Amino acid sequence: MSNSIVIITLSLLVMFSPFLSRVTKIPVVVVEILLGSVAAYFGLLIENELFKIIAKVGFLYLMFLAGMEVNLKEFGFAKSSLLRRTVIYFAMLYGSSLALFFYFHLSPVYLVTFPIFSLGMLMALVKEYGKQQPWLALALNIGIIGELVSIMSLTILSGGLEYGYNREFAFILGGLFAFMIAFILVFKGIRILFWWYPSLKTLIMPHEDGKDQDVRFSMALMFMMIAVVLYLKIDVVLGAFLAGVFIATYFKHKTELPHKLSSFGFGFLVPIFFIHVGSTLALDAFGDTKILTLAFLIASGIIGIRLVSSFVAYSGYLGVKNTILFSLSDSMPLTFMVAIATLGYAAKAISHDEYNAFIVASMGSGIFLMILIKVIYGLFYPDKEKPLIKRFSSEKKD
Repeated sequence: MSNSIVIITLSLLVMFSPFLSRVTKIPVVVVEILLGSVAAYFGLLIENELFKIIAKVGFLYLMFLAGMEVNLKEFGFAKSSLLRRTVIYFAMLYGSSLALFFYFHLSPVYLVTFPIFSLGMLMALVKEYGKQQPWLALALNIGIIGELVSIMSLTILSGGLEYGYNREFAFILGGLFAFMIAFILVFKGIRILFWWYPSLKTLIMPHEDGKDQDVRFSMALMFMMIAVVLYLKIDVVLGAFLAGVFIATYFKHKTELPHKLSSFGFGFLVPIFFIHVGSTLALDAFGDTKILTLAFLIASGIIGIRLVSSFVAYSGYLGVKNTILFSLSDSMPLTFMVAIATLGYAAKAISHDEYNAFIVASMGSGIFLMILIKVIYGLFYPDKEKPLIKRFSSEKKD
């Protein structure tokens, strides 16, 4: 199949997915994944190099946008009690994963999988519901911490499976920690520089900018950070994410910049990534009982340990309703599960059926939970589901 057919198919799917989402009331991310699966099933999308590259750029751009949700000057927990709850949450999460790993004698791939976080689907929830929601605001903060830990876990797993736990692995691990230390030092150094010379911020990103200098600088920084981590053999997601963090922390005066970058990302690059995720799995896999059973068990493990950990740590802080929504929103590590499955299968740490089960679990749980969150949110907060005009009219009558 020529690249032309793939490009035309992608263009049509990106264009029509919002209309289908509006008609079916299904979140647009879910529609994009399903459309990708259907298009691949009928041979309209194939795994060629062009499609793969654009999807990878879309994923990295999504992680860059996720980083832009983090302002390190403001990031943190306002109450020490919330910090203690977060420590309890992660302790329970990783403790439960370790218990499942030993009890069922699982591959190390599962040990990394159960507590893994990914901001991809969470960012789609932020786009739909807004981060002012208490459950989603907390989920975003926890997701940021979890994703940083997950990136390190992925790097360790990738190095261990590819090189074994030898000198080469130690070199990659050392490079990861050296990079993080260097980033923190540079970050603090630039903070001092901007404190002494605040005009540098407006020199880099002027208030009146007719040449889109802010967008150019943002894109240049993202790709430079990606190049650095690529050279150090670290997961490139970390570079894109930290570039977004840098922009969000030091260039708050460009209030329109997040909207400009987000519109382009969610309007073009990010949908292609979600369509690509859907195209990686043949619909036939959903008919294999063995694969479906294993996928169900994997998804149940991921969701189950989060529900238990969330209620122990946060039910007293969020309440029952918000705790349920919080735990479900952090239970969709779709993108990193695909990465883990690919790594594990390439290193022969998991079988082909397990690989398919991982993909089915990541897609199935993502689709199911996106719909479930929408339904539960509508049940818990029915007034917020009404259009603004109708809500205002009903309040006026009351």
